[in-house]
Amino acid sequence: MAARLPPLASLRAFEAAARHLSFTRAAEDLSVTPGAISQQVKQLEDWLGVQLFRRMPKGVLLTDAGQLYGSELREVFARLVLASDRVRRQAASPILTISMVPSLATRWLIPRLGEFRARHPEIDLRLEVNSAPTDFTREAVDAGIRQGRGPGWPGLHADPLFPNIVFPVCSPRLLEEGPPLRSPRDLARLPLLHEDPWIDAEGRSQELTWTEWLAAVGAPEVDATRGPHFSQTQMSLRAALAGQGVALANAVLAGEDLRAGRLMRALPHQVDAGSGYWFVCPEGGLGKPRLAAFRAWLLEEAAREREAA
Repeated sequence: MAARLPPLASLRAFEAAARHLSFTRAAEDLSVTPGAISQQVKQLEDWLGVQLFRRMPKGVLLTDAGQLYGSELREVFARLVLASDRVRRQAASPILTISMVPSLATRWLIPRLGEFRARHPEIDLRLEVNSAPTDFTREAVDAGIRQGRGPGWPGLHADPLFPNIVFPVCSPRLLEEGPPLRSPRDLARLPLLHEDPWIDAEGRSQELTWTEWLAAVGAPEVDATRGPHFSQTQMSLRAALAGQGVALANAVLAGEDLRAGRLMRALPHQVDAGSGYWFVCPEGGLGKPRLAAFRAWLLEEAAREREAA
């Protein structure tokens, strides 16, 4: 990449000269001499093999190629300024920004943040919820909890947190009032609560559907199209808590309600979705003490959750 880029000093000199249509004013901007600007522009023209300016008796004018190149460079330098400002703000901020899927934030992480705060009162967290994977090159995010097959995300450090083992859950009241469930085929007599699958950046579904789950447990004949649909797991679980049907969940998202008896496993059958939850951050990010502290606490909590499941 570096070998295909012209010298940065030449780019800066040309951009300033193109913006002002003056080597003298460009030199004032960059605190160099007009001769240095002229030399850098000539070096860039030689590198590109194209003339960027028409030298006139009383100034310079851009050629067609110079107008195109100058417009592109203005956008590039503007993005560099924004990216640099964002990095400086993030480095100076005492707030650690973590991104994750909404249901995991609401149902698992937030109830435990008091423990993190007690251990690290000097670290403030900002939680951002987003089902799409974080783009760490564009977003001011320190780390994320990503759902997927992992761990081969280029440029990212990844630690496994939980597997995604999926099973049906419902309110105890639903089974007390309705027909008994002895096998997956008995689900044909109860409403099914659906979570719409979302597609990750690699085009893969990140939620197991009822159709897939029923096929995996040997009951593909059950009509899996019945019942209401929700955009997030926390919504389908809320409907299950209200006795409105049977939802698919895992031990992480439904764990607190299962332990409290508000939900129960409708059947013992379960299916490995082939994915899981991962702590991810840019490679080298763990050199930041605040992020390393959060990761260490998170891995402890994840291990505790796996033992309780």
